[in-house]
Amino acid sequence: MQYEGVLRKMQTEIGNPIQYYMVFENDFLNVNQILDKELEISFIKFQCLNCGRDRPIFRQGFCKTCFYEIPSAGDWIMRPELSTAHLGKEDRDLEYEKKAQLQPHIVYLANSSNIKVGVTRKSQIPTRWIDQGAHEAIEIVETPNRYLAGITEVALKDHIGDKTNWRKMLTNNVDDENLEEWRNKLKQYIPDEAQQYYIADNSETILEFPVLQYPDKVKSLNLVKTPNYKGVLKGVKGQYFIFEDQTVFNIRSNEGYYVSLQIS
Repeated sequence: MQYEGVLRKMQTEIGNPIQYYMVFENDFLNVNQILDKELEISFIKFQCLNCGRDRPIFRQGFCKTCFYEIPSAGDWIMRPELSTAHLGKEDRDLEYEKKAQLQPHIVYLANSSNIKVGVTRKSQIPTRWIDQGAHEAIEIVETPNRYLAGITEVALKDHIGDKTNWRKMLTNNVDDENLEEWRNKLKQYIPDEAQQYYIADNSETILEFPVLQYPDKVKSLNLVKTPNYKGVLKGVKGQYFIFEDQTVFNIRSNEGYYVSLQIS
């Protein structure tokens, strides 16, 4: 089987285990069905997710020009506390920013390599947790806009981490934690403006990933340096492929790369 197209973040479907799908312009692939098969990845060209041109990808699947111009790559994406649509203030495109920012957002705890705090739109639960490779997660606060979620995350970051150790996550060297206890312990640090949105009564979500074999240590595949790679796919966790030879490939960080996939 052969597939060809530009890489985008894999779509997911909650299940035991989680189902992963690669979606191309004219086709799609259920990745779970190719576990334990040999997969050859060949880099063909760049294709910016916005302008479609063959330009080097700068960040988030966009060429440098698009990254600094389009509204979906504004600083508030990575730093929700910079959101200003609730004030009627434009960053790059106020109408776009209103649609994205003025909707329910969740502040959560996720445990992928360690416990971390994060923010996402409510509509992206549990997708966001899956993308981060979290095996357990819980909601803390549900706010009516992105700004309030952002300032809550900033406040909680003084007491708990906000980063995932991707190597630890991929080797599955993680401990279970009581996230309900952590949620209750962190409540006191939620800003006054967001206290009314605290979620007092909910339980952990447990996530199971389709992995047949975890690596002992990992080596990351860089398609620019290694434009052709072949290996046996042993699992998917977060947005990573895990191969038998301990190579891992981050689909998310390679968005905008046009590739061919040969499965045998």
